[in-house]
Amino acid sequence: MHGRGATAESILSVVPELGVPGLVTTAPQAPGNTWYPESFLAPLPRNEPWLSQALGMLAHEVEQLEGQGIPRQRIALLGFSQGACLMLEFAARNAARYGALVGWSGGLIGPRGTPRAYAGSFQGTPVFLGCSDRDPHVPAWRVQETAEVLERMGAEVDLRLYPGLGHTVDDDELQATRALLGRMVRG
Repeated sequence: MHGRGATAESILSVVPELGVPGLVTTAPQAPGNTWYPESFLAPLPRNEPWLSQALGMLAHEVEQLEGQGIPRQRIALLGFSQGACLMLEFAARNAARYGALVGWSGGLIGPRGTPRAYAGSFQGTPVFLGCSDRDPHVPAWRVQETAEVLERMGAEVDLRLYPGLGHTVDDDELQATRALLGRMVRG
């Protein structure tokens, strides 16, 4: 899932850098290059109806993959920034055993204090969360809260906060993602 202002092509351009043989990828395109108009920390109603539409688009992508005979435990969801937030919120609302979840510079959607009483279990889904400790768009406390919520729901979370990284993806994040996706593909 691509970030705000980006494209499906831009997130797919990372795939060759991951270098995972046998990985099949797909990426939806947000209308107007944004999944929802406000910050992911805004009250949920301020991002509607766009948020619900974007979550529905991601549900459709997963359903199409399942319709092609790919079970959820072989599907990895990956996103950067706004796309990571959307993907993580979708996964929390649709907990199951996924092949992997990778959130680069993202966290669950909603303001501080948003109830996180999601139903379901991740049944050991491996999750990688990587973010700067001083990201200008994604506060470290939200990434930490996201990790805690996903762990409570049965995910195995690898959380890495990088000192002073900025709003980007670094080599360590790519290496961790490569290893995670490689294990899923070989699975």
